[in-house]
Amino acid sequence: SQEMKDLIYFSGDEKAPTVLINVQAGPSTELAENIVEYIVATYNTTDILTVNPHQAQTLDPNIIEGNEITLEQAINFNDESVETLHQIIKYFKDEGRTVYVVGNSFGAFVTQELIAKKGIDVADEYLIISGRLDINDLMWQGLAEGKNGYFENGVTPIVDTEPFDEVFQRNEARLFASIAMNRYTQHFNTIESLSNITYIYGETDEAVGSLTAEEVTFLQSKNANILYGNGGHEEPFVGFIEQGFSEAFGIELQ
Repeated sequence: SQEMKDLIYFSGDEKAPTVLINVQAGPSTELAENIVEYIVATYNTTDILTVNPHQAQTLDPNIIEGNEITLEQAINFNDESVETLHQIIKYFKDEGRTVYVVGNSFGAFVTQELIAKKGIDVADEYLIISGRLDINDLMWQGLAEGKNGYFENGVTPIVDTEPFDEVFQRNEARLFASIAMNRYTQHFNTIESLSNITYIYGETDEAVGSLTAEEVTFLQSKNANILYGNGGHEEPFVGFIEQGFSEAFGIELQ
């Protein structure tokens, strides 16, 4: 439908039996068309429709490019993004299609929020890359104040003393904080199995931090498939995406 096309960027056979949904990193005001084109060019996507949904700030960049937003507003914007994602998945599932979801970085958190709000069975399989289940309080609280931060060696959170100079950067940080603040080990605790999740993380992730031993143990207890290795925030996507696509979705290189 045209209403659905207005919410997505897509490539491939519109009637394909399988839909691969990329929940983009960011939070960016630009729709990640390049990731869709990368997937289509790199992987055997015969009989797969590859889709990138809009998020609140890609549909209306002014919400973070304009005035300063509060943490509460940021929570509401992310809720809108999750609702849009759910609407898109449900549309394809109602047509009897198989739906795979891949979320990277900010998209990892949006994907986790989707599962927390709508249940693990909303899509068929998930690939979550460079996310966190329970990010350190110091980090999300700093981001909520519009500050920059990073994880030294992927472990120790370091937060700037002063906020970003630009309103856009402060709003971007707040948008990330308002979803990263959620405790997903708690949200997922009532879910019996996470066996349809493949989780990829880098042991020295400077942006969101490496998964802690507690987070790994939790995922293991729920039978999630975990892939990890040396590398920061970007390296898991580059280094493990091929294995991740194969193990999570059975999608191989061209």
